[in-house]
Amino acid sequence: MAAGAFTVYSNAVLAISQKQINLAADTFVMSLHTNIYVPAPNTDSAWANVSGYELATGLGYTTGGQVLVGETDTLAAATVTFTATSPSWVGFSAGPFRYAVITHRAGGSLVSGDLLLCYSDLTGGGTITGSGGTYTVTISGSGIFNITHMP
Repeated sequence: MAAGAFTVYSNAVLAISQKQINLAADTFVMSLHTNIYVPAPNTDSAWANVSGYELATGLGYTTGGQVLVGETDTLAAATVTFTATSPSWVGFSAGPFRYAVITHRAGGSLVSGDLLLCYSDLTGGGTITGSGGTYTVTISGSGIFNITHMP
């Protein structure tokens, strides 16, 4: 499924500016969350805000999500683009869910204080349940998100 636009959490922008998140070098994971989660992009800041809404382990999904690979952080014409390879889950029958959340993972597994980066509403208001095949969250060709400044 093609991911919709990702919304960057406000606290993530602050964390990037304070060198708590390094887009070029840190580990990020994508996890899947139910439609019961109500994103609060201006106040949600840590894994503890979303962990209770994550899909349970089973049916092709493992709690803690998938580590993103192929991450790039590039600059072109005053715009920084952050992107990664589209993650997939094989034999996926889990659900229902609605959101993909990307979190900065500081250690070997997610803990309550790990910083949230961004989220995407994968359905625009509905829910998804896997059908036993491979489920892929397709990252847009224009990246996960862009940060633009006026030079």
